[in-house]
Amino acid sequence: MKMKNSSARLRVPRASPKYKGIIKEGETAPDFSLWASDGKTRTLSEFKGKKVVLYFYPKDNTPGCTVEACSFRDENAKFLKKKAVVLGISPDNYRSHADFSAKYSLPFLLLSDSDHSVAKAYGVWQNRGIFGWGISRSTFVIDARGKIKKVITQVVPEGHAKAVLKLV
Repeated sequence: MKMKNSSARLRVPRASPKYKGIIKEGETAPDFSLWASDGKTRTLSEFKGKKVVLYFYPKDNTPGCTVEACSFRDENAKFLKKKAVVLGISPDNYRSHADFSAKYSLPFLLLSDSDHSVAKAYGVWQNRGIFGWGISRSTFVIDARGKIKKVITQVVPEGHAKAVLKLV
């Protein structure tokens, strides 16, 4: 059997046509509806009136993501005193999030963005070179009106929560 077009190229995934790059400070935070680690569907708009720390991470139960999640856990009471809610988002399903939350006693919700639509809306679904497409570890501090107050990219997990706490 003769193969048609024997010099076929590798198919390279492309970003969503709506992709405009990472969302900017001062813009309205895109709303979403995602399954959460508590088994319920959650929206960003349900937290309107509170500050939100929305952090995107690649995968549950990996070393860097565990360090980051545990640092937010350890600082969670201080975020709550500042009337801020922490929400984590990754492509993992909500069952994985529930197990991860239970294993590390995470007191905040983890949200499942399995189709990457929210990561694309925030501009953090990116081509990571040899690792392919995935979440670029990033954090967004959202004010009580739903505006992006601060964007943090190229996050180093260790000590990240303490640094974010100063920005809330």
